[in-house]
Amino acid sequence: MDLEKKELLEKISKLELENSGLRKRLEAFESPLSADSSKLQHTKIDEDFTLDEYKRYGRQMIVPSFGSRDGQVRLKHSKVLVIGAGGLGCPALLYLSAAGVGKIGIIDDDVVDTSNLHRQVLHTTDSVGIHKCESAKRYISRLNPHVQVETYPYRLTNSNAFDIINKYDVIMDCTDTPATRYLINDVSVLCSKPIVSASGLKTEGQLTILNFKNMGPCYRCFYPKPPKPETVTTCTDGGVIGPAIGLMGITMALEAIKLITGYYTKENFKPFLAQYSGYPQQTLRVFKMRNKQHDCAICSPSATITKEIITNNEIDYASFCGKVNTNILDSKYRVSVRDFHENNNPKSVLLDVRPPEQFQITKLPNSINISWDPILTKADNIDEYFPADFDKSKDEVYVLCRYGNDSQLAAKKLIEELGIRNVKDIKGGINKWSEEIDSKIPKY
Repeated sequence: MDLEKKELLEKISKLELENSGLRKRLEAFESPLSADSSKLQHTKIDEDFTLDEYKRYGRQMIVPSFGSRDGQVRLKHSKVLVIGAGGLGCPALLYLSAAGVGKIGIIDDDVVDTSNLHRQVLHTTDSVGIHKCESAKRYISRLNPHVQVETYPYRLTNSNAFDIINKYDVIMDCTDTPATRYLINDVSVLCSKPIVSASGLKTEGQLTILNFKNMGPCYRCFYPKPPKPETVTTCTDGGVIGPAIGLMGITMALEAIKLITGYYTKENFKPFLAQYSGYPQQTLRVFKMRNKQHDCAICSPSATITKEIITNNEIDYASFCGKVNTNILDSKYRVSVRDFHENNNPKSVLLDVRPPEQFQITKLPNSINISWDPILTKADNIDEYFPADFDKSKDEVYVLCRYGNDSQLAAKKLIEELGIRNVKDIKGGINKWSEEIDSKIPKY
């Protein structure tokens, strides 16, 4: 039995050696062929493209509206600047790079946060803490090695805007603040660059093209004066559904492609504003917009804004757009979260003025929810929300919101309009409570 076993093991060993030799000969045969094939795929076979590029872009090159091979050549030689690598910028970057834009610039001074990941689809959990523009570059390099990416991990300012914007053919405004939008607009107009601009909030968004072939209109033609700062809501405050903002970013990419490939001409382009709504039924409505305004401060013959005025910081865009006053109440009407936590009277009333959707996410024990907008702003009486034995003249009321802004407005109204005297605002809101008192309270 031992002899048979020994002979069997010898045969197995011999077969393994033969198979090993066969594998080595096969690898030696295939390796040069594979290398030559790979080299051919990435070597230009004409003045513009490699075999890999024809295969990569072929499905869009056969679409008549795209412009065939000439459209792809225009994309390859184009340079697009994406300002903001967030909810709008990520899907725009994804499709522009996949489509074969030759050079993409990304400017964003922010870093990836976990709260970004549900909508900013170029970033991953591993990217948290990294500059958004660098995270986006990593993704693009894996998606399409034919695209050159340049990053600017800092904020666009009066002093650097001209140098950056002048390098590109199309400007993508993926920002979310009026001050930055006006800066992008003014510099792009003076540099003769078209702007694809979009915005999105909650379940809605809008899209337009500005300064097309210097015919206008520009952002100032639409909005000569900025909105009041207290009416501007960000994604942080108002929230956003990921696919809704993502769809706006994708439409931005398509509009940029139409610009680059020459689909739009002076003859067929009409100023427009496209408005998207995700609920209850998804809709996309397109409205005609007015043309360039004869009295526009930047794009009209009588323009007063010049490059020198901007670069010399004679325009302070932040001041022009204004800031929300976050210190409405006198300090005597405000307490810290720690003071409230340590000195709170059990008989006092804790009034949470956040929207009900936020109140459902997290709340402090025994708090009463009356949302500031729209309920408390319009209320003439809120006695029904308080205990039956509540005394307006002496019982304590503490007011809480998310960050400590709406709660100040609410406290002011309670004191001045609703006759409740002993009112205190809790500084920093429930966000500060999570940071300093109880980390189990979720931040959102």
